[in-house]
Amino acid sequence: MPVAEFKTLMADLRRKAYAPVYFLMGEEPYYIDRISDFIQYQVLDEAAREFDQTVLYGKDTDINTVINVAKRFPMMGGPQVLIVKEAQNIKDWENMYYYMQQPASTTLLVFCYKYGKPDSRKKGVKELLSKAVVFESKKLRDNQVGSWIESYLSERKVSATQSAVVLLAESLGADLSRIAHELDKLMLGMPAGNRTITPELVEQHVGISKEFNVFELQNALIKGDVLKANRIINYFADNPKQNPVVLVLGQLFNFFSNLMIYHYLADKSPAAVASQLKINPYFVKDYQLAARRFSAWKTMDIIALIRDADARSKGFGGVVVPTLDLLKELVYRILH
Repeated sequence: MPVAEFKTLMADLRRKAYAPVYFLMGEEPYYIDRISDFIQYQVLDEAAREFDQTVLYGKDTDINTVINVAKRFPMMGGPQVLIVKEAQNIKDWENMYYYMQQPASTTLLVFCYKYGKPDSRKKGVKELLSKAVVFESKKLRDNQVGSWIESYLSERKVSATQSAVVLLAESLGADLSRIAHELDKLMLGMPAGNRTITPELVEQHVGISKEFNVFELQNALIKGDVLKANRIINYFADNPKQNPVVLVLGQLFNFFSNLMIYHYLADKSPAAVASQLKINPYFVKDYQLAARRFSAWKTMDIIALIRDADARSKGFGGVVVPTLDLLKELVYRILH
């Protein structure tokens, strides 16, 4: 199965080196959308799209319909473009075996198969994957998000401070479409002549507070800063939509679970820790500091406390505890 790289595939499309069939698949929809959008809006001009471009949706079509459309001849002298979106909803791929024996040379057929991969054991799928240009869009790991943000900005001649990158990476998760949207919004909001994104810009345009967020709460706990920790959880209680308790507890659980692993690592060098915990090397120092404050036994107790707080936040036991009371108790018990 020839698997194409994103940059190579896009370069071929820009120089009009088209293949008859493309199969775009994978867990991360961002790159699938980038490629299919380019084909949909750049391969044909606006007039030709009226006659020679068709977009089908997997939930509303079947493979025989796709094949019949693909076999049509273009009307405007260029290629015919056929894009099948939501291709993961197509059930029967068997007849693609026969189409792939001699795909229409005048058609550019694109399948967008999101959130997974098809069963390559099936005859039609196997033939399709062996002869089409295949692109697999893999989900980014959490520790790769920061580098992706820096790369995205660098391509647009913009930089960001390390603290801004960390704030974005840890707050936005690994959804590349969301990250790209927020970065585009940030760049539009940058003052004239400024090409550097700072935590202040992130706070202003993305709505992530540089002072009151779960990562600052985590840092306050690591440092034993009771006053700061309580200021932050008061802010959370006043702004529950921006700081849902389930996400706060989830982040704390992930951190202390990793801290437990850190305690028992044989090699605690920064590179080894980053590799074992699958984190950005920037965060290794947090685990080094936390390990001095919280022993392995204390860390185990904290994990149990967070699990208990999560259950109580969801009403287990018949009573839903208010967010502020829940977090105040949790912070107190972590630090004492």
